[in-house]
Amino acid sequence: MASLAVAPQLRAKELHNVPLSTQMSPDHLPQPAWQQGYQVLISPLDRQNLAAIFDRLIPADNLGPAASEAGAIEFLDNQLAGDYGTGAALYLAAPLHPENEEKIMGSPQFLATPKERYLTGLTALENWAQKNHQASFHTLTAPQIDEFLTNMEDGKIDLGREVNSQAFFELMLQNARESYLADPIYGGNKNMAGWKMIGFPGARYDYRPYITRRNENLALIPVSLIPND
Repeated sequence: MASLAVAPQLRAKELHNVPLSTQMSPDHLPQPAWQQGYQVLISPLDRQNLAAIFDRLIPADNLGPAASEAGAIEFLDNQLAGDYGTGAALYLAAPLHPENEEKIMGSPQFLATPKERYLTGLTALENWAQKNHQASFHTLTAPQIDEFLTNMEDGKIDLGREVNSQAFFELMLQNARESYLADPIYGGNKNMAGWKMIGFPGARYDYRPYITRRNENLALIPVSLIPND
């Protein structure tokens, strides 16, 4: 004859204090990325010229600060000093048929890493300004920089044989956007300016209390991955 065993009722015990052995030690806490100073963009002139471009791509207005004010240059330097800059996730071997690569992929393939592309491009940028304006790029007026960037985006700027000016424009635009919207732990988006502009509440632990509250201004203060004291 079969018998049925009934398990005793089990209840989880509420944990009121975290045991010391499981507390998060300082070396396990997220650390802001940009703490060692500039590692790649070590030339002040390069940083000035880059800031002049980034600040036209994302200028200051009544909604938020300019890109460089929000840490775009620090963000980019940190990225170029790491795996992104070395092209760790990119295929950098020469194509079998270079003449077909752009047609097949829809964009040119670069054998240079992002770090190399920036350093080469910034040198070419300064040389262009000296040749055409007899001055450093960052000293140009806002309309002059806007005209340059418009022509650069259209592929009408010649920065020399080693620089695809249109692709370099797209690279800078992409990185400027990333700097403004990434978590501040990566060096950009200082004071979460980009998040405040678009109303993004940041890296909160749990959004379940809010998922049913559609079309409502929750007035949530953005939260970064940077640990609070």
